[in-house]
Amino acid sequence: MRAMQLAAPGRAGAPALVAVERPDPVAGDGELLLRVTACAVCRTDLQLCSGDLAARRLPIVPGHQLVGRVEAVGRGAEGWRVGDRAGVAWLAGTDGTCASCRAGRENLCAAAEFTGWDRDGGFATHAVARAAFALRLPEGFGDLEAAPLLCGGVIGYRSLKVSGVRPGGRLGLYGFGASATLTIQVARHWGCRVFVCTRSEAERQRALALGAEWAGGYDERPPEPLDAAITFAPAGSVVAAALRALDRGAAVAINAIHLDRIPELPYADLWWERSLRSVANFTRDDAREMLALAAEIPVRTEREVHPLAGANTALDRLARGEVRGAAVLQCSDE
Repeated sequence: MRAMQLAAPGRAGAPALVAVERPDPVAGDGELLLRVTACAVCRTDLQLCSGDLAARRLPIVPGHQLVGRVEAVGRGAEGWRVGDRAGVAWLAGTDGTCASCRAGRENLCAAAEFTGWDRDGGFATHAVARAAFALRLPEGFGDLEAAPLLCGGVIGYRSLKVSGVRPGGRLGLYGFGASATLTIQVARHWGCRVFVCTRSEAERQRALALGAEWAGGYDERPPEPLDAAITFAPAGSVVAAALRALDRGAAVAINAIHLDRIPELPYADLWWERSLRSVANFTRDDAREMLALAAEIPVRTEREVHPLAGANTALDRLARGEVRGAAVLQCSDE
């Protein structure tokens, strides 16, 4: 198999991933071997490769939005056959027995493993995944179209749930990259009024084209107080701006695994039962619900395609804010 592997975090502006040849992996008990066809590139991949997110294992193959075809089914991997199409997302496994798992909150499992962080991911021609955590993908989405749904779409959907926004509510989206462009489509489907803050004029225009009622900069306040907000930018100053825009009793959901810092806040911005909530991973139920909803709406993904060997270029373009929609690696020669 071919893979783009991270051996050590890179310096700013330096490519961190190295092309390697490895023996094809083998599906163990309860696992699937996939020939990867597509893998979307996430800001979390960028943070891992730059060292902002501490590596859990090195070397590691990043990538946690992968689509592929089942090439082998390990013993006990029920419900899958060779040739099936499968998606693999961030949540790679849990213990299934802890209090969080038993309460339906497997996203908080202390023993959880994550694709591209604990287990090799999809920046490769092959990958192994636990069958119980592989996802069925809706018809109507090609592999390149489906890949961005597996993190940007799913974590955006969970962020909507964590924010507490209700159909028809006033929702603020802070930052407008790949995840936000999918999240707004669900929010508009629910009849939410959406207000977008982002530093990019091009992103503001894209937000308006996707149904936002208003779009402005981070230093601007939406014209009405918000019933909920989601922040996508990994900057604490953006979280503070979102908090100031909330109505009483509303919440900011922070969609980030890494944030630079939370700045000092005047208590007046938090008073009146406003709240900050982090979004930590997602459950398999979140993923299944989002994928079904994506087919129902239907959600449209915007993407730019790179070859597997171009993973460093895709990461660099993401870091520079040059990617329109999602960057997706085409991993198979087929």
